[in-house]
Formats: sequence, C-alpha cells, structure tokens
Amino acid sequence: MALEMKVPSPGESITEVEIAQWLVEDGDYVEKDQAIAEVDSDKATLELPAEASGIITLKAEEGDAVEVGAVVCLIDTDAKKPGGDDKAASGDEGSGDDAEKDLKEQNKKTEDTNEKGDALKQTPSKPSTQDQKQDNKNYATGSPSPAAKKILDEKGMDSKDVSGSGRDGRITKDDAVKAKPSMGSPGNGKRGESRTKLSMLRRKVAERLVSAKNETAMLTTFNEVDMSPIFSLRKQYKEEFKAKHGVSLGFMSFFTLACVRALEMYPAVNSMIEGKEMITYDYKDISIAVSGPKGLMVPVMRNTENLSFRGVEDEVKRLALKARDGKITVDEMTGGTFTISNGGVFGSMLSTPIINPPQSAILGMHNIVERPVAIDGHVEIRPIMYVALSYDHRIIDGKESVGFLVAVKEALENPEELLMDNDVKRALEL
Repeated sequence: MALEMKVPSPGESITEVEIAQWLVEDGDYVEKDQAIAEVDSDKATLELPAEASGIITLKAEEGDAVEVGAVVCLIDTDAKKPGGDDKAASGDEGSGDDAEKDLKEQNKKTEDTNEKGDALKQTPSKPSTQDQKQDNKNYATGSPSPAAKKILDEKGMDSKDVSGSGRDGRITKDDAVKAKPSMGSPGNGKRGESRTKLSMLRRKVAERLVSAKNETAMLTTFNEVDMSPIFSLRKQYKEEFKAKHGVSLGFMSFFTLACVRALEMYPAVNSMIEGKEMITYDYKDISIAVSGPKGLMVPVMRNTENLSFRGVEDEVKRLALKARDGKITVDEMTGGTFTISNGGVFGSMLSTPIINPPQSAILGMHNIVERPVAIDGHVEIRPIMYVALSYDHRIIDGKESVGFLVAVKEALENPEELLMDNDVKRALEL
C-alpha cells in the first residue's frame, strides 16, 4: 500500500513551506520516524519524519514551494527492507565496469591529444586579423586628437574603446567627452557570477525588513555606556558563576535585565499597534538575534521579568545552540514584545537596527572599545559601548525613547544597586 505523506502545518498562519533538502534519495528504504527532509517555513527550518517504513518515492524537488497539506512523497509500506549482500555484490561489479570504462576513455583522450598536437605542428602560423588591423592602422583611423587624448587619459580610457566620428574615423574632443568607461576588462583571468535562490526564511526576512521601513515611523536614538562596573563584576565572579551553574556570566544577562527594568518604567516601548488600537503587555518576552546556518534568527525568551542572571544565561545558551543546529521551532520564534540585537560580536561600532515587526522597538548593542572620557575633570580610559534604540515614533515619543535608553544606561553603569539590589551573591545565586 502506498502511503501519501503530506506537509504538516508548522504553525498558525503558515500556509506554505519550501523543500530545503531531501535527506534520502528516491527509491531508498526508510524507517518510521526517520528524518527524510528539511523544510523551510517563513520562521524556521523543520525536519519532516517518515510516517511509516517502506520504499520512498519523492514527489517534490529541492527548492520547490509546496502548500501545507500537499503530497510530497509516497511510501510503499508493503515493500521489504532490502538485504546488504546483493547490493554489495552489485556495487563491486559496477565498480569493475566503471574502472574499465574510465581506462578506455583515458586512452581515447590521449590519442586525441596526440593527433591534435601533430596537427598543430603541421599547420603554418598565420598573422591574426587583429595584427593585420594594427599594421594597417594610421593616424586618422581610430586615433584621437591631442585634446581628445588628454580627456581619455583623465578618464583612464583607451582610444580603442571609443568610436571616432571625425574624418576617416578620427576621435574628436566631443567623442572623448561623451565616452563612458566600461565596467572593466576581464583581462587574462576568468570572471563569472553565480545565482542562488533565496530560502523561504531569507525571503520572509527581506519582506519584513522592507515592511518595517515602509510601514513604521522609525527613528533611532543613541547613547554610550561605561562598561567598567560590569567588567569588574564579571572578573570577580565569572569563574565561580560558571563552576556552579555551568554557563558563563555574559553581557546578555545584564542587558536583558536592564531592558526589563526600563520596559517597566516606559511601557509604551513594550507595546504594539494593531489597527486603531495600541496593545501594551504586562509581560516582557524579549527576542534575541542569533546566527543560524541559514541566516539571522530571532528566538524569544519568555517572561524575562521572572528570570535571574542564571535564568537568562541558560536561556540564551539553549536558544543559541538550537539556532546553530537548525532546530528552533516556530513557537520559539513568535510572540516577542521587544528585541535585543548584539552586533558587537561581529565588531560593529555603531548601527541603526531595524524594528522587528510587529514590535515597536529594538535595542542595538555594539563592540566595547577603550575610549578617553572625562571623569571628575580628568581624562580616563574606559571601556565604552555605544547603544542604539530604534523605535516606532507613532506610539513612542522622543521623551520616552530617550528616557528608556538612559534607564538602560543607568542600570548597566550601576548594576549592583539597580539590578542586584546591593546583594551580588544572592543575585548571581552563588
């Protein structure tokens, strides 16, 4: 009996997926629950498991966009699992035939090469058409006037790339003025280009980014943070923290908890527009931008207002590993109310991050650089990070956006008081 395997629904509002990769070949025997394909939705990459054991017949190609519920393969459940002996014997025999065939083809190529070499030796050389043209060239045909030559030299152009309109084809000053440089000459090397189809996830990300730019009144405000207090805390407690909890004490836990505090102070930043209404959330589901094998992904940390430093670091590590392995689920990618993006890990000094719709704001972290700053009338070198908040000006006023970013700055520069309630050991669960 042939079992029809249909595309299951990856999640609400998803109507189409793309066959990213078949993990089996047409005619293979598959076991029940074996992963047979990877499919891309507009939110995540998912594995498609076999619903039964049997011989598989593929009904879609890699790269095909298929609707949810469409048949992508058939599984013959009556087929028996093939043995290994016949296949091995067949493989050995085939290898022998292939080797003999390759040897014959190699001998033929050698003979052809020898024949061509003899033919080349016997053929007298003739001057090329280009050489003949060069020999016949005189001052008038294709030669620039002194004024035209000066202009062509300034443009970095060769006279042979310009058509002359003067007498007998001479290049005039007007010809040189109108001439445009070409895109470049390939010279002796080979030049080419390649085209790669964008994955469904990449296409959806592109659509959402353009939508965010076109449909929101996006604005960005900036500030700088002195990271010295956090550096000092991490240096003092990071080894003890990792030994007890199994995760590192990173910057993301400080930034997440600083944002939670600021979101409580400025609830409009934790809001969204829906039609003619503004929805404000009493929970803080913070999305974090992480790199996956197919591009940027933005999984969500739920209820961050209830997380400790350890809880945030555990969740960041869990989501980052799942993103790296391509195992992020649709549920883990939806529903965030605010986003943190850390371009600093790639060396970014400053950026204007784009809002992750339908959210209304995103915080951009950047690299930490030692900079001279004025402290009590003296110049000191401090580790400084520039931070940026992009926000939807339709519902977030300038006063709220600046106040939010200042609140984040204050919490990061005074973490013991504002994030740890003056009890570091208790806050870090040590």
